[in-house]
Parts: sequence; C-alpha cells; structure tokens
Amino acid sequence: MESSTDKGSNSTTSQSSRAKRARGIGIVTASDSQERLQGQLHVYDGDGKGKSQAALGVVLRTIGLGICEKRRTRVLLLRFLKGPGRSYDEDAAIEALQQGFPHLIDQVRTGRGDFFTAEEVTKFDLQEARRGWDIAKGAIASALYSVVVLDELNPVLDLDLLPVEDVVQTLKSRPAGMEIIITGRAAPKDLIQVADLHSEMRAHRRPENSEINISNLHMNGGIEVYTGEGKGKSTSALGKALQAIGKGISQDKSHRVLILQWLKGGTGYTEDAAIEALRESYPHLVDHLRSGRDAIVWRGQQKPIDYVEAERAWEIARAAITSGLYKTVILDELNPSVDLELLPVEPIVQTLLRKPAETEVVITGRCKNPPAYFDLASVHSEMVCHKHYAEQGVDLKRGVDY
Repeated sequence: MESSTDKGSNSTTSQSSRAKRARGIGIVTASDSQERLQGQLHVYDGDGKGKSQAALGVVLRTIGLGICEKRRTRVLLLRFLKGPGRSYDEDAAIEALQQGFPHLIDQVRTGRGDFFTAEEVTKFDLQEARRGWDIAKGAIASALYSVVVLDELNPVLDLDLLPVEDVVQTLKSRPAGMEIIITGRAAPKDLIQVADLHSEMRAHRRPENSEINISNLHMNGGIEVYTGEGKGKSTSALGKALQAIGKGISQDKSHRVLILQWLKGGTGYTEDAAIEALRESYPHLVDHLRSGRDAIVWRGQQKPIDYVEAERAWEIARAAITSGLYKTVILDELNPSVDLELLPVEPIVQTLLRKPAETEVVITGRCKNPPAYFDLASVHSEMVCHKHYAEQGVDLKRGVDY
C-alpha cells in the first residue's frame, strides 16, 4: 500500500520523486525500478504502533513475490523478549503466515513473558538473549533465508543483554541479498549508523479538545491511522490483515478482510504480490478492490474521473464498514485522496462514528493537512523517515520495497 513515492528507485528516479513530492501528494508505481542485489538492514523503532506489523508486511510481500516468480523464499522470525505466558498482537498474523505458506516460515521465541527493567535483569534473561542471538548469527551465516526478522532486538540491546559491538559486526557481514529487519523501541546509535533504513513510528495521542463527539464511538473495535513520510504504512496495514485472518483461524470462524485502494488504478504497486498471495491462500477471507486511473494525481490537476473513482470506492467502503460483514477494512491511500479534496471529510467521520464495535478500520497514506477523522483513531502512528537507502541512490528490491 506504499508506493515508490515513499521509497524512490534509483538515484535519478529518487531525485525526480523528491521533486514531485515538493509539488504535492501523488502515487507512483515502482514497476520501472531496477532490482538491487545487496540486502538492506531495516530498523523500525519509536513508541508508536506498527513496528512488528511492518516487518510482517515485508515478509508477506517477499513470500508473495517468491510465489509469483516460482522461486524459493524462506523467512526467519526470531522474536526476543516474547516468551511463553503472554499473547502478542502479531501471534495471529504469524499463525496465518505459517498456515498459508507452510515450509517457508521458521519462528523462534526467546525470553520471558514478563516486562522488566534494566535493574530487574536476571541470569535467565541474559541466557535467553544469548540463545536467540546465537540462533540469529547461525541463520545469518547460513545464507538460507531471504529475510531475517529480529523482532524486539532494539530493547534487548537497550537493556544491555547483548553486546552491541558483536551485533553490529555480524549485521555488517551479512550475506549479499539477505534482508534483515530489526524492530523495537530505543534503537542504539551504533545500530542506526550501520542501518540502511531507519523509520520511526511516532505515536500521536487523541486530542482532548477534539470538536468531534466520540462518546458513541465503539473504541473496542478500533480505528488505526498510519501516515507520514517514512516507510511502514502499507506494510503495517498488511500485517494487520494477516492478524485479522490469523484470529479467524485460531477462533475457527470467518474473519473477513476487505482491502480498498484509492489512486491505484494501474499495476506495479508495492503490495500486488502480497495481496495476491493472501487471496490465493485464503480465497474466502480476502476481498480486494482498486480505484483511480493509471496516472499520478497532483493537487490542482485533478480530473473528473478522479472524483468519480474516489467516490465509487468510498461508497463500497461505507457499505462494507456499516454492514459488519468484515472484521477488518483497510482503506489504503484514503488520506491523500481526502488531502487532494477528491472526497469530503464529513461522510467519512460519520461512517466511522457508526461503525460496528467488532469492525476494525485501518487507514493509510500521507497527507499535508490532517483530516478530522484522525481524532477518532485509537491508534495513530506517524512514520518518520530518518534514513532511507533510496536517498543514497540504492535501487529498490522487488518483494521488499515494491
């Protein structure tokens, strides 16, 4: 659900994209990008939600492209500080991955389920961190995996459970082509320095002085907004879709997902392979609809068809949300559609206020002017890009960046 305006492709395309971004909001495909061979080191940190979800979204994209191209794509999910005794948001998403794509996903959990501070570190915590890191080092050295996710490694380093120097050196010597994704709050400076991508998920709290009356809003269902210039918006939404499907599997009941996309009437977008993989593995649980034309829409250059297409998708979204048939509705690139004034804000606010309690709505996309429905969000994460390899002229990699 992210486009190459979030990433760039090569140095020339990146400069062109930055020039276009200065003009306003737009969606660009990545279909003309040349694939890079060197795997990159991603770091997702910050106090906002979406870090682990973003990592799982990248995993889904990578697997989806591997299926489309009929090549082997293996993934290791190594989860620190997530031992037995607790359930985590991404548990259901991982279950959906493992059931939908057997033999492609390996998962290892380490640590205890309790939260603890640096003053409460035990010998067991140190042993578990070392066990997880030994597995990670072996996996990286083996070159058997296309993607290695080191979930919550950042707080492990922040707690001094592992030597940062050893971790950094191992990551620097990773095999060519291997993508490594590190998540968690408080990434150390030494790690950020060697990272190719650093995206911060910044949490926004609901304003107390909001003009919208939210007293009747069913907050237990949830409204999540992912915005900002950084990477992680679309991948977080993909992770949310996986989570919804996984909940349906574990509860042995339908947990339908609708993915609606604005401004994406063409082909070659970041999430194509991921959505195709989801629909192939769970054909009765995932519905998908695009809208828009196969062109960039810039402020001041909107065409009548842009308004027609935006309204067409919104009418479907409104009916889907109010019907209660879907447990998760992803409104991809709704934010820039509103920012471009292709849709009015008030009908969106009213629909979200009346949504069924059990329906989750996930809204993505950057925007210059935050719309009023942001005030309804139980989760609002702004993706802030501190470092991106595209800015250094590094080409995008299929299945990871697009």
